Amino acid sequence: MPKYLVRVSYTADGVKGLMKDKASGRRAAVAKLVESDGGKLEAFYFAFGADDVISIVDLPSNVNAAAFSLAVNAAGFANLSLTPLLTAEEMDAALGKSVNYRAPGK
Repeated sequence: MPKYLVRVSYTADGVKGLMKDKASGRRAAVAKLVESDGGKLEAFYFAFGADDVISIVDLPSNVNAAAFSLAVNAAGFANLSLTPLLTAEEMDAALGKSVNYRAPGK
C-alpha cells in the first residue's frame, strides 16, 4: 500500500479544537479517518514550527489520498499537504527507466 507523508498546520479554530479534544483525541480521530479511507495510520507526531502535526499514513491509492486531503482541507480547521513516499526499490526502478527529455532552450 502506498505511503504518504502528511504535514498539517492548524488554523486558530483548529488549535481551539485540539485544546478541547486533547492530543490523544485528535490522534484517535485521525486514525479513524484514515481507516475509513481504507488505510492505516503508521506514525503520528505533534510538532511546533511550520507544522503542527507530521504523520505517515498508508492509503490504497492516490485517489484515496486525494479524498483524505480534500476532506481535511475542506473542513477549514487545518491546512494539510501530502507527499507520496517511495521505497528504495521503487526509486531504483525509477532510476532504471530512461525517458526522452529535452531541457528548456536546448
